[in-house]
Amino acid sequence: MKKRRNIRQLARVKPVAVSREAVFREIVGLIQQARGRAYQALNTALIDLYWQVGEYISAKVKAQEWGKAVIQQLADYLSEVQPGLHGFSASNLWRMKQFYETYRQEQKLAPLVRELPWTHNLLILGRCRQAEEREFYLRLAIRERWGKRELERQLNGALFERAVLNPPKVAPLVRQLHPAAETIFKDTYLLDFLNLPEDHSEADLQAGLVANLKRFLLELGRDFAFVGEQYLVQVGKKDFLLDLLFFHRGLQCLVAFELKIDEFKPEYLGKLEFYLEAIDRDVRKSHERPSIGVLLCASKDNEVVEYALSRAVSPALIAEYQTRLPSRKLLQAKLHEFYELAKVGKAKG
Repeated sequence: MKKRRNIRQLARVKPVAVSREAVFREIVGLIQQARGRAYQALNTALIDLYWQVGEYISAKVKAQEWGKAVIQQLADYLSEVQPGLHGFSASNLWRMKQFYETYRQEQKLAPLVRELPWTHNLLILGRCRQAEEREFYLRLAIRERWGKRELERQLNGALFERAVLNPPKVAPLVRQLHPAAETIFKDTYLLDFLNLPEDHSEADLQAGLVANLKRFLLELGRDFAFVGEQYLVQVGKKDFLLDLLFFHRGLQCLVAFELKIDEFKPEYLGKLEFYLEAIDRDVRKSHERPSIGVLLCASKDNEVVEYALSRAVSPALIAEYQTRLPSRKLLQAKLHEFYELAKVGKAKG
């Protein structure tokens, strides 16, 4: 009924007020929304089906009534009686069993798996060992609307391990003005898509990011919108060029990026704070919140970063970029050590 009302309202719009093309675009929007809802409903039904099949197989295997031979027979039977039916091979039937057994007791995760396609669920199921890791990727994949390729890239890049071991380094003012920022920004940005040479310049880095803007926006996060490169800021009689300027829809603020191809130095922060003051005075609109600055460096010493940020007078972050995939095995080993130390700490407490 709601869609019909919308269409009737559009039909009553006077030509002088809205162009015919604008009305057509509205109708296209209604069609796309309906398709999206239909796809989500279909996907939820499919995941529910796989859950039920997995539950049935799990019970039969647990009761020692079924084994590998029976599962293969079931797959052959389904193929015979339902020609053209896809997704019910013997290997996939075993995955349905694993899927059900993994999430049946995780009440907060069970609703999340129904929001993602089966291919996404299989990637997370096959690559993640812990419930915390599965929850991390489930929630991010839903929030960021990652495609299969981007989810696989983030898994290969060990995003979970990096996020746990190295939370974003932010100035105290960031927490005060933008409490949600620490869930949005990263300590390390993976720019493996740039193919930069070892001795690249800041101009090379900036040009590469702009040329691969779509992929950079995926790495930043869904709500980032590009405003401009070499953004002109005029103060007094001098012109200054800010490397990259974005707007974040969720935080409702401008985000200024300054690029450095060497290790972080404390003096870099002063320049970034100057840019933030300038864009807040002369660029930021009245309804927008205070801007955030990000220093994106090739590397950083976390202790130096902590000292530099502790008395920073602007909402700033210091992050680093990597042009190659990190060693996931090494990060997993470090994460294991991290959890073991945490257990020791709890035991002593």
